[in-house]
Amino acid sequence: MGNILELKNLSKSYAKSEFTLDQISFSLPYGSILGFVGENGAGKTTTISCILNTIGKDSGTVKLFGQEMGDADTGIREKIGVVYDGDNFPGVWTAGQLSKVMAGLYTNWDQPLFQKYLVDFHLPMKQKIRQYSKGMTMKLAIAAALAHHPELLILDEATSGLDPVMRDDILDVFLEFVQEENHSILLSSHITSDLEKVADYIAFIHNGRLILTAAKDDLVYRYAVLRCRENQFHALDKEDILAYRKRDMQIDVLVADGREARRKYKDVVVDHTSVDEIMLLLVKGERV
Repeated sequence: MGNILELKNLSKSYAKSEFTLDQISFSLPYGSILGFVGENGAGKTTTISCILNTIGKDSGTVKLFGQEMGDADTGIREKIGVVYDGDNFPGVWTAGQLSKVMAGLYTNWDQPLFQKYLVDFHLPMKQKIRQYSKGMTMKLAIAAALAHHPELLILDEATSGLDPVMRDDILDVFLEFVQEENHSILLSSHITSDLEKVADYIAFIHNGRLILTAAKDDLVYRYAVLRCRENQFHALDKEDILAYRKRDMQIDVLVADGREARRKYKDVVVDHTSVDEIMLLLVKGERV
C-alpha cells in the first residue's frame, strides 16, 4: 500500500537559536508503528510540528496520504489523531465539554467510542481536566485522538506520565489500532522499552540530524555490541564500526551484524543489545 507518511530532506532553522533540523528523511508504511527516538532537544517535536504544518518548514517535503498538507486541507487533518506531551486541552474544561467541542471539529467524532475509552481509562466525565493527574490527562488526550477514527496517530511522548501497567494497556490499544491495514502510528518516545514492544521501525534523531533508521527486529536481533580491549579495538575493520565508546578498560563497539562479528572476531565478546544501548552509543559514542 505504500507509505502513509513521507519526509524528504525536511529542514527547519530558527533565527534566535543555534538549533537546526537538518534534512530529515524517513517514511512510515501503512499498517506500521515507527518509533521516533532522541534525547530532549534533539528535534522530535520540531519534526512533528513540521509534519502537522503547525510551524513552517524551510525546505524539503512532507507528504501525508500521498500529498502535501496545506492550511486549508481539513480532509487530511480529519484523518490524523494527535497527542502532545503537555497540556492538550484547557484545564477548565471537563471531558464532557471536550467531547462537545471535538464533535464540532470532527465529522467522524464517535461519542459512544469516546465514552467507552473514558470508562476503560477510569476518567470522570464531569471533573475539571486541571484536576486530573498527568497520567489521566494523557489518557484523555489518547481517548480524544482515537474517538474520531483517524488513520494516522502522531504521538509525542504519549506514554510519559503513565505507570507501567497503564502504559502496557495503552500499548495494547496502539497495537490494536494498527491491525487495520490502513492505520499507522508515529510514536515519539524516550521510553525505549515501549518501542521495543510495539514498533516496527525506529528512527534515531540527534542534534537535529537523523543518525539511523532501521527495522526494530534488526536492531534487537541483528545489531550487537562488541566488548573490546584496546588492542582488539584497533584490530577491528573500521567499516564494521557504527559507533564506539570507551568505558574504563573496555571499549564498546556498535555493529550492524552480530552474527558476522562473531564469525570475524572470535576472541571478542559479542553481546546482544537493546534500543536503549544503541541510542546511548549513537548519541554519546564516537565515529571512526
